Amino acid sequence: MVEYNTRTGTRFGLHGGQYVPETLMNEINRLEKAYEFYKNDPEFNAELDALNRDYSGRPSLLYYAEKMTRDLGGAKIYFKREDLNHTGSHKINNVLGQCLLAKKMGKTRVIAETGAGQHGVATATAAALMGLECEIFMGKEDTIRQALNVYRMELLGATVHPVTSGTMVLKDAVNETMREWTNRCADTHYVLGTVMGPHPFPMMVRDFQAVISREARAQILEKEGKLPALVTACVGGGSNSMGMFYHFIPDAGVKLVGCEAGGKGIETEKHAASINRGEVGIFHGMKSYFCQDENGQIAPVYSISAGLDYPGIGPEHAFLYDSGRAQYVAITDEEAVCAFEYLARTEGIICAIESAHAVAYVQKVAGSMSPDEIIICCLSGRGDKDVAAIARYRGGDLHE
Repeated sequence: MVEYNTRTGTRFGLHGGQYVPETLMNEINRLEKAYEFYKNDPEFNAELDALNRDYSGRPSLLYYAEKMTRDLGGAKIYFKREDLNHTGSHKINNVLGQCLLAKKMGKTRVIAETGAGQHGVATATAAALMGLECEIFMGKEDTIRQALNVYRMELLGATVHPVTSGTMVLKDAVNETMREWTNRCADTHYVLGTVMGPHPFPMMVRDFQAVISREARAQILEKEGKLPALVTACVGGGSNSMGMFYHFIPDAGVKLVGCEAGGKGIETEKHAASINRGEVGIFHGMKSYFCQDENGQIAPVYSISAGLDYPGIGPEHAFLYDSGRAQYVAITDEEAVCAFEYLARTEGIICAIESAHAVAYVQKVAGSMSPDEIIICCLSGRGDKDVAAIARYRGGDLHE
């Protein structure tokens, strides 16, 4: 084990900070103070543990993909099955924590951004459970791509606001949610969905998602008696990957690889590869790596995956990249779709198209690794929401 302590004040190395309007600073400070208290409060942690266990269904499975391992040759492949959580993704881990915190702070209303809709569904779910008013902001383009999740949110009692500004995707949804929070923070908590934004959100979301790697590390030691050689996950803002990496970071022998959205290829302008093609900038309350144009303005990004269609990455990921502790690779749409199909046909698992980016990386590297080595790949969500879109991508469509 090596020592790992990235955070100094509000930053991870050079990244992070609190770049927010003055009107939000008091609320940000209240949130930080509340979180610092409750994260060490035995009663809060007991309530959250009970919700994770009895409502969400944790611990999630660590599944040995025997057929895929045999087919690819090389390393043994395990999947951390966050797709089996209640609501169908890792998002519920963070949302249960934040909504419980909001209740402790006396908030009666929660708002959230969403891209693929999984965070919106999880937020609407927790709000229904805890009796909170809920409003979700989602890019209009994403409401079309993810119509199933829009209906799920509405069914759960949330109001969904299609965002028509900008390119009508995730970054624009974040803009509108931030604006709404600025206008009404007295009774409202912003349930930010990933490890980005102003401090304390990157730290707080990371802590709630770190249950993934805490479980996975114990599970693999129980199953195999040793640590994996490689841990990998898809990366948009970076919450499932940060959760998957966190408890392995001190283990120097474990390679960490995040898989960004390469879209049509990082040599084109149709991608969302913030580390591979981005530069340091400031956006959405934080300093990190962002896809930018020559004038330093946030550039339009693209991915077949609504959940990875974001122009930046969380500040702790930026630090892990700067320090060399983690690597970040770009996976194209075509590679992800092929992996989506491969996993379904090989292991009978229909994963989210976001998760398929990491599965594609496993396909690339497993055969070059030793049979004595182990890969753990995070399946961050299930793929029901993506089936129609993938059918269209392949030139077909679904018929009633």
